[in-house]
Amino acid sequence: MPANTNAIFIADAPGIDFLNSVATPVDRPVDWIGDGQGLVDWLRQAGLVPGEQLDSIAARAMPGELDRVADQARDLREWFRGFLKSHMGRPLDPATLKELAPLNRLLERDEAYSRIVLDEGAGLRLEIDRRWRSPESLLIPIGEILARVVVEQDFAQVKACEGHGCTLLFSDHTRRHTRRWCSMSVCGNRAKVSAHRSRRKEAAS
Repeated sequence: MPANTNAIFIADAPGIDFLNSVATPVDRPVDWIGDGQGLVDWLRQAGLVPGEQLDSIAARAMPGELDRVADQARDLREWFRGFLKSHMGRPLDPATLKELAPLNRLLERDEAYSRIVLDEGAGLRLEIDRRWRSPESLLIPIGEILARVVVEQDFAQVKACEGHGCTLLFSDHTRRHTRRWCSMSVCGNRAKVSAHRSRRKEAAS
């Protein structure tokens, strides 16, 4: 991850935010998971893995091990981007289940378990936890948020930002499904400025 650069979370769907972990926020592409440390930092910002677990995994990892997991994460990201782009704009057909076999194989590697814990002020509750045995376990929560895109998001409302040169994707949760930009303060504002200049140019001519 680039130094002092916050990751982008604008998609209204964590799994799509993962796809946006490589983007062109200004004029050149930025990959927030370009290496193992970038992956750890992105997961921390996304809140997908407890901080103490991230620190422990990073401390125990062999040289190059986290970088190899980041390679796998980028491969997973681009595979799912291809799946999403080939189906976005229309309801997802159940027949696509076969295409999701790689994601199901990843989820099958999970080591999640349930346990009863004390919830201060509310008594006892059931909590789902996970064994973080190796750096590769960091891929599991990513697989989960991608799976949630499949089962929870309306693919008819998954869109690409209309901003010039913008590569960001999002799920349109607005009431009338009229969202066009990754952010009104960035691409939306640029479009307004461009339209204003065009109108002034036409008026002057």
